[in-house]
Amino acid sequence: MRDTYHLLQKTDFPALRRGRLETLQANLGYRCNQSCFHCHVAASPKRTEEMAWDTMELMLQFARRQGIVTLDLTGGAPELNPHFRRLVQAARAQGLRVIDRCNLTILNEPGHEDLAEFLAANAVEIVASLPCYLEENVDRQRGDGVFDSSLAGLRKLNALGYGLPDSGRILNLVYNPVGATLPPPQEPLEAAYKEQLAIRYGIVFNRLFALANMPIQRFGSQLVSRQQFDGYMGLLKGAHRDENLAGVMCKTLISVSWQGQVHDCDFNQMLGMPLGCAAAPVHLADLLDVDINNMPIRVAGHCYGCTAGQGSSCGGALDSHSPQEETCTNS
Repeated sequence: MRDTYHLLQKTDFPALRRGRLETLQANLGYRCNQSCFHCHVAASPKRTEEMAWDTMELMLQFARRQGIVTLDLTGGAPELNPHFRRLVQAARAQGLRVIDRCNLTILNEPGHEDLAEFLAANAVEIVASLPCYLEENVDRQRGDGVFDSSLAGLRKLNALGYGLPDSGRILNLVYNPVGATLPPPQEPLEAAYKEQLAIRYGIVFNRLFALANMPIQRFGSQLVSRQQFDGYMGLLKGAHRDENLAGVMCKTLISVSWQGQVHDCDFNQMLGMPLGCAAAPVHLADLLDVDINNMPIRVAGHCYGCTAGQGSSCGGALDSHSPQEETCTNS
């Protein structure tokens, strides 16, 4: 896999400073039951990296001391970490809002047949990847059979009340383009998803998040191999909007690696970029009582992926009214 960090280091991206810290996003490990083309983590079934329980205890302690309200769990497939359920229960007991970034197919894997029930019982919000409502597009991006398995997972969640009005069980879906293009406007795409999934498969959900692909790790390597890297970076920079800077996720979030090192966002983590202006990696243990509000945020060229067009964050578009051209059907 080709590294893209050296292509991103020199940048004219605007300087950023952190706001009030609200979310602790934790990468519980790189092992996944899928190997997706767009994955910025380069996760796969062959990866062995995983967060230990003592690091998870440290995260809970940090959350208490810093007044964190949300624990956002990602991976790989975070559910494959052997301590996932213990962490969820401890976080909920502590009063934290817990988000599970779920790939849906994990709900059908041997040994995880009761995972959906566990998530529902613990009021875990689910952010689930589904890059299209068309089978051929999903399987092209994620592998044969992924779409059918994803639908099976969605049906399990719907049967438990996820995505249903007034159920209190939140199910949000995530769209990202197949290729080197920006995502289409979030609001009309969400309407199309809701209509098509309901009509074709009887599936319901709450919100759709439209995210841009980041030019790093597996997707960045593919861009370089196909000689599309410069063109994609030109697309991102050309679509940059200053008004999106106020809403970027790194303003209120920090990302913790499976080893306990802290970064300004999950993308910076994958590039090995230390927190803020630190010259070396920073461990969470060193930040327990440190006020990091208003600290500088480390930026590089990939940050344009968060401010291009309608903007992109872990919570979807920053401005869902910004015009783009792509749709799910021609991606």
